[in-house]
Amino acid sequence: MITKPKIGLSQGRVVAVSISATTGVKKANVSQAMVLENHGLEGDAHAGDWHRQVSLLAIESIEKMRRQGLDLHPGDFAENITTQGLDIPHLPVGTRLRLGHRVEQEVTQIGKACHHGCAIKQAVGDCVMPREGIFARVLRGGTVRPHDPIEVIHVPSGPSDLQ
Repeated sequence: MITKPKIGLSQGRVVAVSISATTGVKKANVSQAMVLENHGLEGDAHAGDWHRQVSLLAIESIEKMRRQGLDLHPGDFAENITTQGLDIPHLPVGTRLRLGHRVEQEVTQIGKACHHGCAIKQAVGDCVMPREGIFARVLRGGTVRPHDPIEVIHVPSGPSDLQ
């Protein structure tokens, strides 16, 4: 059953898909990626059997940092999926997203501690990923590409909704 979202914007799009073979580095943009159920993006160092299989960050958050004078692009914050049009930082844990026509993910974590030595934070004294990035686990795999639609398909109504 699809529950109507209770938040402002419930649809957006994928701006970029990014992967890296090692952790702690910017991710490279790719034309598409296979998203594996309960694993993450094929070939990405952060994929695996844990709760942060895929990371998402809005282009609107990247643009905040650009206004501070930095030349930043999708993947520079080590996010897998750069989005546009969704209120990413305000999606509650347990929210389910559909990317493209098949991939489904569930939000598992909002933000994270900025790792020591973050180049962005050193350059401007701030980094949006810890506050505005989100993490998800893959419920249903498939292929994801730039320009794919993203839809909020379920927003939890309370603690009993969370699995």
